[in-house]
Parts: sequence; C-alpha cells; structure tokens
Amino acid sequence: MYAQKAKAEVRELILKKRDVLSTEERIEGSICAAELANNHIVFEPGTIISGFFPIRSEIDPRPLMDHLRKRGAILCLPVVVDKTRIIFRELVPGAALIDTGFGTKGPGSDARIVDPQIMLVPLSVFDRKGGRIGYGAGYYDQAIARLIDMGNTPKTIGMAFDCQQYDLVPQEPHDVAMDAIVTENGYRES
Repeated sequence: MYAQKAKAEVRELILKKRDVLSTEERIEGSICAAELANNHIVFEPGTIISGFFPIRSEIDPRPLMDHLRKRGAILCLPVVVDKTRIIFRELVPGAALIDTGFGTKGPGSDARIVDPQIMLVPLSVFDRKGGRIGYGAGYYDQAIARLIDMGNTPKTIGMAFDCQQYDLVPQEPHDVAMDAIVTENGYRES
C-alpha cells in the first residue's frame, strides 16, 4: 500500500511538470525523440511494434511510428478490453479508428490481434534504471507479463519528456522496468 501511495504522489508531481510544457515544446520534443529512437531501434522488416496515441500532455510517438513503418514494421496499438486488460490490434493505414478506452483511439474489433515484439510504452514517470510509473491501472505490466508467459519477451522502450525523470521510482513486485528510455534529449538502454 505504501508503494501505491508513493507512486500516486510522484505521478501527480511529475505530471504537473509535464503539463506546463507548451504545445511547441511537446511537438519539437516528440520529433527529436523520434529521430533519436529511430537511429537506435534495430529490427527486421515484419517485426510487430506497438505504439500508442498520446493522451493529455504525453509525448507523441506517431512521428517515430511513421519512421518504423517506413522501415518495415507492422504497427499495432493497445486496446482496453473488459476494462481490465489491454490487447494489441494491428494498425493498418486508412482503417477507421474507434474509441478504445483510456481516452484514446485505435483499431476496431475487425483488426487482427497481434503480439508485439517491441513495445513503445507511455510513461508518467521514469528513472535512470528503467523504472516507470504509468497511470495506475497496470495495463502494460499485465500485458508484458502475459507476453513473457507465452514465451515472447518484448523489448520495451519507454517514451517521455526529460522533465518526467525522477531520482528513484517507487516499485512494486509486479512492476516491469523498461529496457530503454527515449526522451527529446537521448536514448539510453537501462
């Protein structure tokens, strides 16, 4: 219970910092992060990579997703199902998007369900060791654990702005650290 309370307090503090970034800072930061990450993410054409559509004042991974698609990635987006978990549906250019939970849009139920090999993960807070805090629902931790249980250990790349870094993120046993973090100022393996 202590860790949950500490995470909530840290999340609130850091999201206030992110929220004061101007629209221009968020756009420029997202483009810079895309360029940096695109130069570091190694994969074969046909690799399934999950992205996300930004909510609130999040970093925008869509410029990076565009780069990855042009390099041959199959893209997918998370979709909340049963209000308890996320699955990943293939993102096909031109396909209609629907409300998919948590204030975002994604492919509808007719889209193919896939298991990502590389995951771009939104962060509320992160630390230098790859620790992360999301929004508190645990969707990504559960999805990563499910993929690992199936024998598919995805490479996880957290995306955020530098202002979202915290010295040491409070952790719970189920929390999954990121393999890498990308911000507007750098890409680093954890």
